[in-house]
Amino acid sequence: MAEDSPKRRKANFNEAETEVLIEQVLKHEQLLFAAGPGRASAGQKRKVWELIRHKVNPVAACPRDVEDLKKRWRDLKRRDRSKLCRVSQGCGPPAPPALGLLLAP
Repeated sequence: MAEDSPKRRKANFNEAETEVLIEQVLKHEQLLFAAGPGRASAGQKRKVWELIRHKVNPVAACPRDVEDLKKRWRDLKRRDRSKLCRVSQGCGPPAPPALGLLLAP
C-alpha cells in the first residue's frame, strides 16, 4: 500500500538554506557559470554542486539533492531579475544581478 501513496513534496527552503546556497554559489560562480574556452567541465561542475549540497544539507529542513539546489538558484535569479525590472521601471535587458543586495528581505 505504501507504493501506491502519492509522492509528498519537500518542505520549502528556509532562510538559512537560502543564505548558504547563495553564499556558496557566489563563491564558486566563476567555475559554475563561466563561458568561453576556460570554462569548467561538466564533471567539475557536478563536483562543485555536490560540495554545495554538503554545505546546505546540515542546515536544511529536509535533505536536498543537487537538482533541488539548481532549481532554487534559477528561481532566485528569476526573482532577482524581476525585482531589477520593477525597480528600473524600464523592463529592458536587465543589468547583471546584484544577488547579495536584492535577495535580502
